[in-house]
Amino acid sequence: MPPAMSHTSRLDELEMRVVHQDQTIEDLNAAIMAQWKLIERLERRVERLAERVADAEQSAGQAAPVDRPPPHY
Repeated sequence: MPPAMSHTSRLDELEMRVVHQDQTIEDLNAAIMAQWKLIERLERRVERLAERVADAEQSAGQAAPVDRPPPHY
């Protein structure tokens, strides 16, 4: 095999690796972006739930106590 052929095949192999690595980087970036959007959505949901719990605790403290029988009845 002449030296030029080995250099050419080696160069082709390196170019193919770069293409595959670029695709992998794009795929990973897309996955990270999707996860980031999900995290932001979940953070907003947790905030809303925390506000609802705080509101419920405030309104429960203001309501008159309910006269219920003990749990063993």
